[in-house]
Amino acid sequence: MEAAGEEEISVEEEAVDKNVFKNCSKIAFYRRQKQLSKNSTYRALLDSVTTVKDSTRFQIINEATKVPLLAEINGIERNIFRLKINEETPLKPRYEVPDVLISKPKTVRLISCSGDKGSLILEDGKGDLKCHITENPFKIDLVSEKEVVMSINSQGKLFFEHLQIPPKQRTTKENEESASINTSQENQEDLGLWEEKFGSFVDVKANGPTSIGLDFSLHGFEHLYGIPQHAESHQLKNTGDGDAYRLYNLDVYGYKIHDKMGIYGSVPYLLAHKLGRTIGIFWLNASETLVEINTQPSVEYTWTQVGPAAAKQKVISQTDVCWISESGIIDVFLLTGPTPSDVFKQYSYLTGTQAMPPLFSLGYHQCRWNYEDEQDVKAVDAGFDEHDIPYDVIWLDIEHTEGKRYFTWDKKRFANPKRMQELLRSKKRKLVVISDPHIKIDPDYSVYTKAKEQGFFVRNREGSDFEGVCWPGLSSYLDFTNSKVREWYSGLFAFPVYQGSTDILFIWNDMNEPSVFRGPELTLQKNAIHHGNWEHRELHNIYGFYQQMATAEGLIQRSKGKERPFVLSRSFFAGSQKYGAVWTGDNTAEWSYLKISIPMLLTLSITGISFCGADVGGFIGNPDAELLVRWYQAGAYQPFFRGHANMNTKRREPWLFGEEYTKLIREAIRERYTLLPYLYSLFYHAHVASEPVMRPLWIEFPDELETFGVEDEYMLGSALLVHPVTEPKTTMVDVFLPRSNEIWYHSKTFAHWKGGCTVKIPVALDTIPVFQRGGSVVPIKTTIGKSTGWMTNSSFGLRVAVSTEGSAVGELYLDDGHSFQYLHQNQFLHRKFSFCSSVLINSCADERGRYLSKCVVEQILFLGLKKKPSSVTTHSSDGKDQPVAFMYCDKTSTLNLEKLSLNIGCDWEVHIK
Repeated sequence: MEAAGEEEISVEEEAVDKNVFKNCSKIAFYRRQKQLSKNSTYRALLDSVTTVKDSTRFQIINEATKVPLLAEINGIERNIFRLKINEETPLKPRYEVPDVLISKPKTVRLISCSGDKGSLILEDGKGDLKCHITENPFKIDLVSEKEVVMSINSQGKLFFEHLQIPPKQRTTKENEESASINTSQENQEDLGLWEEKFGSFVDVKANGPTSIGLDFSLHGFEHLYGIPQHAESHQLKNTGDGDAYRLYNLDVYGYKIHDKMGIYGSVPYLLAHKLGRTIGIFWLNASETLVEINTQPSVEYTWTQVGPAAAKQKVISQTDVCWISESGIIDVFLLTGPTPSDVFKQYSYLTGTQAMPPLFSLGYHQCRWNYEDEQDVKAVDAGFDEHDIPYDVIWLDIEHTEGKRYFTWDKKRFANPKRMQELLRSKKRKLVVISDPHIKIDPDYSVYTKAKEQGFFVRNREGSDFEGVCWPGLSSYLDFTNSKVREWYSGLFAFPVYQGSTDILFIWNDMNEPSVFRGPELTLQKNAIHHGNWEHRELHNIYGFYQQMATAEGLIQRSKGKERPFVLSRSFFAGSQKYGAVWTGDNTAEWSYLKISIPMLLTLSITGISFCGADVGGFIGNPDAELLVRWYQAGAYQPFFRGHANMNTKRREPWLFGEEYTKLIREAIRERYTLLPYLYSLFYHAHVASEPVMRPLWIEFPDELETFGVEDEYMLGSALLVHPVTEPKTTMVDVFLPRSNEIWYHSKTFAHWKGGCTVKIPVALDTIPVFQRGGSVVPIKTTIGKSTGWMTNSSFGLRVAVSTEGSAVGELYLDDGHSFQYLHQNQFLHRKFSFCSSVLINSCADERGRYLSKCVVEQILFLGLKKKPSSVTTHSSDGKDQPVAFMYCDKTSTLNLEKLSLNIGCDWEVHIK
């Protein structure tokens, strides 16, 4: 660091130490709920029911304290219920999470029906969904077609700590009342009511204890997924006593795997799935949250009655989920499905769909902490061309700046950043640079001085700007929760302001949990103060979400609203999908981290964030050549594809391990570019229809129990099944191919298998098992360029995998790849391919599309044609028939058509006789 007296910040300072991070036993509000919730019984006062607009409200009263809460139930269109519980008369407003919901959800009127004595039934207009509210003890059953799908508070774990007057400000009488409300226990310090100690840190709580909790019983469900981010299995595990999944965004360098501790991002949303039904719970709360899960599997047992008759009784499975948050209100959305696709749409209706990425961002990204200077960037860029490896983006980490001052350039290393960007532009490539939320305290740094003048930093509890240590040394932290700060920050990306930037420069938001090297758990104190006088504890998990929002908006404004942004963020929350991509953070160059990346990415994908990836090769440490190759092969079939490494590692550009390995990495990256038309089409579906790009098998095969726990393979869209190799020296892989009535084709050998079984697939280092599903058409590019920009007008191919019925369907989405014209002027092309009765038809899938493409389909490969045709002809929309030369292979049952010239945007047919 430059300034006198500042200490050099080392990477090792962040290394994982369980003493640095809390486990559940050290979290006071969690301990309190575990101790005190047993005495917390609530009764609904159904004679207090009122209906305001489409909202049904009633009081809930704590039987011990007689202090009332106000419950509110809304029906929301698309079969969603919303339950809010708040204090009826809080001392001051409690925090309610803003900006995550894309708009105020449209409510539907719930019809009130009389139930049994002591109950109330609310049903939607269609009558197939009902909320059955029981008065004493308070409970809500969510009923679908006479089946209770979910019960709320059936375990009696509703918990609500009311805001109180601080002890020093109370009269004697108030103190006595508070003691009876709070706890009869004497160990108030242990319960952390007004003050909580962790290591050398003391968290003084201005509002006292404010935690909330509620339980949900999911009837018939044993398989739960979601609540990222954890380095854990895709299927959520049971939590034992004093154990829970933690949602608290933290900078955990080289995080431990198979662990429930919170890492960089939080999405408080889980899905439950069983045969015939999928449901979701979205807990809208941005404070620290813990989730307990307890599954009781279904059992059958027999007992003998008096006499000869034997009776058999089945006990249905049930999973109990308890959400416990440090603060805020209970605001929960119940997504009733019934299908996985319905739940995805319901969630995105609330929080938005995945932003449509610019096409270049689906290419390969080359990153390192740090590329040293302009010459280094130039040499790495040239290395890709020299070794014939395509790539789209090179990245610059913190060392490119002048002393870790964001929006600046190191004048020695990057003396002419525009010249460097023009070199990249000439190759049709892009640059990504880093911009973190901490701002170096330096009176000569204009970003700092302007933010300070306007009061744009997070404050400490005494009211002055919070100061903490991060990469630049002593820093202050921008308060992105303030819309004025976001607006100002967005303006920093304007070309006249951000000197040296051009329109090929995009942004990486890192360290935005936020990371504070000498803070409690390496983050901000919970009693730091944000805009609106809210404590940091209320909104911690949404801080990074706001920075990514402001950054994406800045890049859009920079182009006067014309160009799509690309922003990668390490920290995230529900709804972050609207602003860009995320990744799994500081992983390690070990096989176990390659393996765990698959369930981590699947979990992100099903919780709305399709644009996700893991650092290829591992950020920490030095992968051997075999691990690096296997990671490239896996990354090529995952949504965000970036190689990245920390400054203490050996250089590992793809050509540094010898020609044998260069060739294998080149093949993996080139396969990614081959698949870009398919991948881009999948992102369009994620954008408009909320369909995850990378999918666990249970999403695609929801009626197959065998798929529910699979996490070592996945579907890329609905057509490709990918099983990365995640063990060293592997020569054979067991691959489960779903559905017995389907057929699966190996993407390289074209060998085929019937589904519904596990098959042994031999693998060498040049092999990653990928299978195309029978009945699908996958569009590809037949020519690979230096980057996506070189491939705009290159030809398409189609891989037509025939189903057992002799048919196949697929589609292609196309636009200019960078602007918003697809949205505003219908500048897109959406084509549908269907193969049936030996005829392949290319037709329009969306008549609104106006995009004109010069591209042609030059090759079509049919997989699974049982006999050699006598002739193949093309039939165009103008009525002309044209014979086509073809090659048929008996051994693989493939028909290959080449040297075609069929315009992708026109209707045509291919007839096989």
